[in-house]
Order: sequence, then C-alpha cells, then structure tokens
Amino acid sequence: MTIPGGQEPVDPVSGHRGKVDFTGVQWGSVEWTNLCMLYLRACESRLAQPVLGDHFAAQDVARIDYDFKRIHRRVRPVANQFGVALRGAQLDAWTTDYLNGHPDAVVLHLGCGLHSRAFRLAVPDGVRWFDVDLPQVIALRRELYSESESETYRMIGSSVTDPGWLDELPAGGRVLIVAEGLLMYLTPADITELLNRLVDRFDTGELLADLMSKWGPWQSKIVAPGLIKWGTRDGGEITRWDARLRLIEDRSVIAGFRKIPLARQRLMYRVAHAIPVWRNYERLFRFAF
Repeated sequence: MTIPGGQEPVDPVSGHRGKVDFTGVQWGSVEWTNLCMLYLRACESRLAQPVLGDHFAAQDVARIDYDFKRIHRRVRPVANQFGVALRGAQLDAWTTDYLNGHPDAVVLHLGCGLHSRAFRLAVPDGVRWFDVDLPQVIALRRELYSESESETYRMIGSSVTDPGWLDELPAGGRVLIVAEGLLMYLTPADITELLNRLVDRFDTGELLADLMSKWGPWQSKIVAPGLIKWGTRDGGEITRWDARLRLIEDRSVIAGFRKIPLARQRLMYRVAHAIPVWRNYERLFRFAF
C-alpha cells in the first residue's frame, strides 16, 4: 500500500510546502497532547539504536512551527520517550503480524493523533487503512499527511463515540482495530457501544489496546480529575462488555525494557518492571473475535 505523506519540507506528493503553523494549538488541549506524543517519538528516533525509530515523527517536528522547547521541558524526553517507544513498537509488531497473515484486512486506527503508523509499517497493498480522531486533530493531521488520490488510506474526523463515522467504512470481512492511548479515556458505556458496533460490522478480526490498571483513575484524581475513566487488572472488562471478544495475548508496556539503548534509563525501567504495581500500571492487550 502506498500512502502519500509529508516526508520532506517540500512534498511533491502531498503538496505541503515548508513549515506548517501549529502555533494556535492551546497548551493542555487534545491537540497539544498529540504534539507531546509526536515530540517524544521524534526524540527517540534520533538515538543511535532506537526502540521505535519513528523517523516520520522527527521529520514532522522539523516542519511544525511550535514552541517545542516548552514541550521539551514539560515531557522530559530523556526518560519518558521510552515508555512511548516501547508501547508503539509492540503495537507495531502485533499490527505487522496480523496484516502479514491477513493482507486484505481493514485497519481502524482509533485515536490516531499524529501517529505515523500507517506510513512507517510495510502495509500490504490490499489493506484499507482508516485513521480516526477528533475533527480538530484530523485538521492538524491533514497539514502533515495527504490522502489525495489514495484508495487505501483515509482520515476520518469524528469522535469514536459518534456512530455516524462507521458509515464511511466497508462492512464485512476482516478488521484490525488499534486503540492506542484511547479506551481509558472513554466511559465503560461508551466502550461497550463502540465495541458492539465494530464487532457487528465486521466478520472477524482483532482489537489491540493499551489499558490502565485500577490505579489509573485514582492517580487522575490528583493530576487531572476525571481524565481516566476506568482501570483494569486483567482486561476482563473488555470480554464482558462484548462476549464475542476473547483475550489472546497481553503484556506490560515496559516488558521490552532490555531494548532501551541507554544504560541509566534501561536500569530505571528494569527496576520499574520488577515492581508489580509499576509493571502492571499500563498493559497491552490483544483480543480476537
């Protein structure tokens, strides 16, 4: 699958030229959070031996006009880049594994933000990929990437809780649903309705998601009250909310800490992984139906 994107300051495929102005993005907004995640992936990609190596993120940061120095002070990439990289790399591996076995699948990347997964992976030509996020996030995304003349890549600006966006999807067949950094921010009722609609629409597929522990909502009361709506011990809520889903694999986000190339940070993550409350604070789950 060939997907046009903004790899260079002047991109003859997407038509984007020079820098893109994101200075209007408000501090603390959803768009700002996506810029933070983009910046962390960009920082990690510049290491000699990166875990994720999202070079599209570095190219995008170079094109964006924004106060990234302020973001740098806020997100502290020296340590935090690796949590983002480890999570992304494992979801990439599961995505690649599924698409290698099902090269005609539909991919729904829910809450895609400014992520380059659709471009970074070797996606089979027969795959149809849909990046879905809030309208204001997709508006920023369109400044970086293009879907013009592409029959295999689409961006949809909608809340995932609005059932209307599903009308833009094909029905039946296989689907891979990737929900990175999303489900913990939705209520159980919203997740139940979303899962029911998606499983109803397709014949078979998988759901990949990261979920917070039971500590997540408690911690959010201190940092950002009400931000994290729920937490889980073993992902069992998902299979109860839609009994057609079954858990086939799960692991800690930081389970791959041995891949971290910097000794001090690798030791920090090793210690965190040895402590159950931190090892299980955020886990990755793979469900099938």
